[in-house]
Amino acid sequence: MKQTLFTVALILGSFSLSAQMAPEETEWYAPVPPKVAPGKTPGAAPSDAIILFNGKDLSQWKGEKGDAPWVIRNGELTVMPGKGSIMTRRHFGDVQLHIEFRSPAPEKHNGQNRGNSGIFLQSKYEVQVLDGDNNATYVNGMVGSIYKQQAPLANAYTRNGEWQVYDIYWRAPRFGTDDKLESPAIITVVLNGILVQNNVELKGHTTYTGYPAYTPHGRLPLMLQDHGTEVAYRNIWIREL
Repeated sequence: MKQTLFTVALILGSFSLSAQMAPEETEWYAPVPPKVAPGKTPGAAPSDAIILFNGKDLSQWKGEKGDAPWVIRNGELTVMPGKGSIMTRRHFGDVQLHIEFRSPAPEKHNGQNRGNSGIFLQSKYEVQVLDGDNNATYVNGMVGSIYKQQAPLANAYTRNGEWQVYDIYWRAPRFGTDDKLESPAIITVVLNGILVQNNVELKGHTTYTGYPAYTPHGRLPLMLQDHGTEVAYRNIWIREL
């Protein structure tokens, strides 16, 4: 009974304090958020975005050794199997990333061998790129997954041969001065307008074998994976957050 009366008193006191406050006491006017102009069409880059691929050149990218070895065909950036992955020349932390991909013809390939590539945030954390058109595989390795860590909430892939659109929101992990993890990486992923990863905390870098673990790092490049198939990419832009 005493606890109930105490709780009621606190509530009434709170209401009384709010009634005595002026509205201006809970308003602030600085810092003013910067003005950002949206893209003029769906998927177009906003005014503050860094254009990573505009269909014309690979100036923002490099290969594992030297210049980026992938090819541009009809404004599309295509993986050259066996030539290695590519990465941005710039390093990034927290970002909003827009990227579109198209799977090659499936031929007789299935599972992880069909249209496989990967988008590696900070070169360590993979959002899976894979043909998702009637292509069975382990669910934490299908399109939309955080590779080997989190299956997607839905299979939002449309059809083989059609462009697929990823919008990725990334909060990088934080490490202390003693290299201990202070907060894990957090990711939200939208595929073709459908939420497939909702504010997921990563357990560490994504790995094919073994369990994930963190190793301390700072800002790192975005990497696109060569996994042996001619996946095409276009309209790649990024915003630093």
